[in-house]
Amino acid sequence: MRYAWLFVFLLTSAFLMGDDVHQKCPYNNQDGSTSDAHKNCPMHKDHDSKALNQRGDQVMGFSQEKITHHFLLTSDGGKILVEANDPKDEETINQIRTHMQIVRDDFSSGDFEMPHAVHEEMPPGSDVMKKSKDEIQYRYEETDKGAAVIISADSSEVQTAIHDFLKFQITEHQTGDPLK
Repeated sequence: MRYAWLFVFLLTSAFLMGDDVHQKCPYNNQDGSTSDAHKNCPMHKDHDSKALNQRGDQVMGFSQEKITHHFLLTSDGGKILVEANDPKDEETINQIRTHMQIVRDDFSSGDFEMPHAVHEEMPPGSDVMKKSKDEIQYRYEETDKGAAVIISADSSEVQTAIHDFLKFQITEHQTGDPLK
């Protein structure tokens, strides 16, 4: 029973701290930056997810709460799919489409600063994707509720890098998409 109250206290505390929960975490450095010990925080996933979504809002130009991401693996690469949760939300749908065209263009030129800014680290595989930019095809495709970027390559080394990149996204964004 005592542990149940502790859990309720931690959960309530995290809720009341709101957006500052990550900065106020006792496992962080004094300046609020993330420390290596931060991974021991019982609320680590919750405030990391909140921080990720806040950075995503800024970098992508739309609310992460209004959309659904999917990162799908294919035999020759994969697919990044972003769609509005509300099929009538034209503003978000247009913002998604603009963003996904930028993703296609940036990735085609070997620029992976956008995912770096969202995740505060360079995703696995992006170094090979950057180096092999001329071997990768990026195709933009609109859907009824958003857009997708289809990524493909002939080289198995590059395909592995694309899969590593997409698996990282699946895990970080907690999409539940298959990792195989």
